[in-house]
Amino acid sequence: MVVSALVLTAAGCGGSSSSSSTTTKSSAANSTTQSSAANATTTASSSGLSGKWTGKYSGAYTGTFTLNWTESGSNLSGNIQLSDPLETTGITGSVSGGSIKFGTVSGAEYNGTVSGNSMSGNYTTPKGGGSWSANKA
Repeated sequence: MVVSALVLTAAGCGGSSSSSSTTTKSSAANSTTQSSAANATTTASSSGLSGKWTGKYSGAYTGTFTLNWTESGSNLSGNIQLSDPLETTGITGSVSGGSIKFGTVSGAEYNGTVSGNSMSGNYTTPKGGGSWSANKA
């Protein structure tokens, strides 16, 4: 709105140098707006995993878990609380596109996919593996 007001004001004043100057400012403002929109999109997509997630797992171990993630670029860090074996521990991982990897928790390594507010996949341990799924709380 401010850019429109500047353009209207400059047009009302007349003079080619003002109009040219206003066009330059308008183009710069549009570039800044586009750049800001691109940054907002990047920020929104890169912070999608941060926060609390609750889930379940089955297979060699069966139970529930709560993840608290902090995402920085493609790196994940936080903590996980498992119901079996009963344990809370720090955890790190990574995300690339729709793929996620994290572990190890009690020797388990988790791999899977992320889509919006849900993620799922498989885990492996020295005692066997299984599947897991989680939703953002």
